[in-house]
Amino acid sequence: MSSYKAPTFSERAANAAAAKQRALDKLKAKPPIDPAVAAERAAAAERRAEREAEQSARRAARIQAEQDAKAEAARKAQEEADAAEAARKASAKPELTDAEKKALRDARYAARKARR
Repeated sequence: MSSYKAPTFSERAANAAAAKQRALDKLKAKPPIDPAVAAERAAAAERRAEREAEQSARRAARIQAEQDAKAEAARKAQEEADAAEAARKASAKPELTDAEKKALRDARYAARKARR
């Protein structure tokens, strides 16, 4: 059995050049693109771009409508909260002064004593 012989630098360089030449030959062997086919591909790409632009515009409009609806709902909720707060303040009992609180406390105390 023969042992492995590592390729030299010149062998590796020659192999790389040969591979490069094969790739170049393969590329040059391709037939040129027919102008009618190229025009058809360009038209298809343009139609696809128009369709994507239209979808993007529809998506942007839908997102804007959703944001407007959320903003309107938030505004209505804030108005309702403000109205509820105003109603709560309007129906709230007025704050008693310290003298009035003391008078009520004394009256309760006197009523308790009178019950005994």
